[in-house]
Amino acid sequence: MTSYVLKNVSIVGGSATDLLISDGVIAQIGDGLNADQVIDAKGCIALPGLVDLHTHLREPGKEDAETVLSGSQAAAVGGFTSVHAMANTNPVADNAGVVEQVWRLGKEAGLVDVRPVGAVTKGLEGVTLAELGTMADSAAGVRVFSDDGKCVHDPVIMRRALEYVKAFDGVIAQHAQEPQLTDGAQMNEGIISGQLGLRGWPAVAEEAIIARDVLLASHVDARLHICHLSTAGSVEIIRWAKSRGIKVTAEVTPHHLILTDELATSYNPVFKVNPPLRTQADVEAVREGLADGTIDIVATDHAPHPAQDKDCEWSAAAFGMTGLETALQVVHATMVKTGLLTWEQVADRMSYAPAQIGRVNTQGQALVVGAPAHIALFDPNTEVTITAENSVSASRNTPFAGYTLPGIVQATFFNGKPTVLDGKLV
Repeated sequence: MTSYVLKNVSIVGGSATDLLISDGVIAQIGDGLNADQVIDAKGCIALPGLVDLHTHLREPGKEDAETVLSGSQAAAVGGFTSVHAMANTNPVADNAGVVEQVWRLGKEAGLVDVRPVGAVTKGLEGVTLAELGTMADSAAGVRVFSDDGKCVHDPVIMRRALEYVKAFDGVIAQHAQEPQLTDGAQMNEGIISGQLGLRGWPAVAEEAIIARDVLLASHVDARLHICHLSTAGSVEIIRWAKSRGIKVTAEVTPHHLILTDELATSYNPVFKVNPPLRTQADVEAVREGLADGTIDIVATDHAPHPAQDKDCEWSAAAFGMTGLETALQVVHATMVKTGLLTWEQVADRMSYAPAQIGRVNTQGQALVVGAPAHIALFDPNTEVTITAENSVSASRNTPFAGYTLPGIVQATFFNGKPTVLDGKLV
């Protein structure tokens, strides 16, 4: 195996040093190191490979939007070395057969560690629990379960799921959306939805489910994870729950850290997403929550769609936007350059903590001698104008097309092998 040395690199924001990668691990850290291939990393930040707890890879069944291979490529370009593939495929990943299929496709692609997420209920219908135990015991070793795209709205089903996964240290990841409060909703409920005449999506639809579920998690002493938190009120509920010692974690997406509902005035469906883009006050609240640890992680909710599902009128368009390739740049812009997070804290929110929540033992480790060489090399000293055409995802529905974002992932190493060099797939 070729050895690599990152010369004059800053490990999670520390002083410049050399980092030697050999035989799949970090072999040495110090000055004056050499290897088969030398990479000039002056001014760059070495981060542990990023871990995404919330990725839609679409395969099986929706390969016109994304495949495990194309999604893995997008992940690698974004600095990720592990992704959790959500269950809302066709067929739904609600049994051992489907999750093992996704797991094997990830192994074949060989670019990132693909961890399937199992459905909570059969067919995502919210009526009967899926085969949680068999998915946990499968080769895929599922530990995260979610009906994401739909809310587990029945409190009895939610309680049973929370209780069931305790047997194997699993976690239920809830898509917090009260369906009766969001029927036909198109965007955030507020002044702008009223001006545009679009049916509003109230913050309370998210907050009510989170409040209910943290109480259920407390009642049965189980682990709960909240997907794509988006409102100031949700942050406060999570903060209260953690103060009570309830086993709850939460994520925020990159797009909810920067974009607001004002973008809906363009009627461009690329900005239509679930949960919807919220107000500037909400953006500021979720940034504060991520900074102080109330929100545990950043997760992309990478949701690719083919052109025909987005290139249409707003009301007919699918919800969702891509995010794997731009996530670290957005976090750099919103959290690091603003002084809200250090690079060590970025490593926590985007690698250590998501790996721990998802029980991924081989990922999310500090960059020390002997650790697996899962590394993202990020150059913060440049700017990149995002174009949809240059995306390596099979879909082009990025909300950041035309935006100039700071930094670029120069290299990604997975098990000591480069998947990205000079910002390009190897």
